[in-house]
Amino acid sequence: MADGPEPLRPMGIELPTGNDPVSIRKRIEAMEHLLERSFTIPGTKYPVGLDSIIGLVPVIGDVVTAAMGAYIVWEARNLGIPKWKLWRMAGNIAFDSAVGAVPLVGDAFDLAFRSNTRNLRIVKKHLDKHHPHTMVIDR
Repeated sequence: MADGPEPLRPMGIELPTGNDPVSIRKRIEAMEHLLERSFTIPGTKYPVGLDSIIGLVPVIGDVVTAAMGAYIVWEARNLGIPKWKLWRMAGNIAFDSAVGAVPLVGDAFDLAFRSNTRNLRIVKKHLDKHHPHTMVIDR
C-alpha cells in the first residue's frame, strides 16, 4: 500500500503529485529544466529548452511558453511565497514574452534571458529560508 499519491513518470522523470514543499520544488525544477535547458545545441555545450524552440513560432509560441512559465508562478503561489515575489516572477515572464515576441531579436533574446531560471532561483531562496528541509545540493 502506498503512503501517498503515486508520482507521475512522464519521459522517465519522476514528478511527485503532493502539495508539500518538496513535491512542489521538484515539479518547479522539472518545468524549469524542460523550458530552459533540456537540449544542447549541436556542436556546442550551450543548453536550450522548449522556451527557445517553441518561441520560434510567431505569437503562438510566445503565448504557450508564457503559459508554461506561469505554471511555475502558480506553484510558487501554492508555497505561500509573498505577493511581491510573485509579481517579480510574473514580471520576468512578461518581459521575456514581450521581448521574445519581436521577430529575430526576440528569438536571440530567448537564448540569453532565462526568465524561468530566474523564477526558480526566487523559489529556491524562499524554500531554503522557510522550508530548509527541502534543500538539495545543486550540481
